[in-house]
Amino acid sequence: MFDKYIVCEDLFRNVSDGGKVTGFQFNARLPYYRGLGISMVEDLKVTVDSEAFPREAIRVTLHGNTYTLDQMEKEYDDRWEFGEEGTVTVEKPGGLASGEHRVEVADFLRISYLPWILTGRDSKVLTLA
Repeated sequence: MFDKYIVCEDLFRNVSDGGKVTGFQFNARLPYYRGLGISMVEDLKVTVDSEAFPREAIRVTLHGNTYTLDQMEKEYDDRWEFGEEGTVTVEKPGGLASGEHRVEVADFLRISYLPWILTGRDSKVLTLA
């Protein structure tokens, strides 16, 4: 229902560390209407132009705190609220080329009253300046 809002269009850029491009960032939202403790985010899959990135390459920043997906599993004091944009950073040496890219996100959420993992999917074409 809220899947079409997962990939945000307001931030899409390469990121640098020490003058070297180390990856890229974009903002994302959860598609669950109540928000969740971040330990309930089972996984986040990121694919750009058919290139799937490994779990270890993905970081999420919420409220100024940056987490690996493994760290999120053990974080019980932070939440990702409905409508809140989190910044997803993907490690990719050299980053992405300028121009249009299809960004796809699938998130896997553990909801207390559902006997299955809720999966949300969205994809958008974003332009990197």
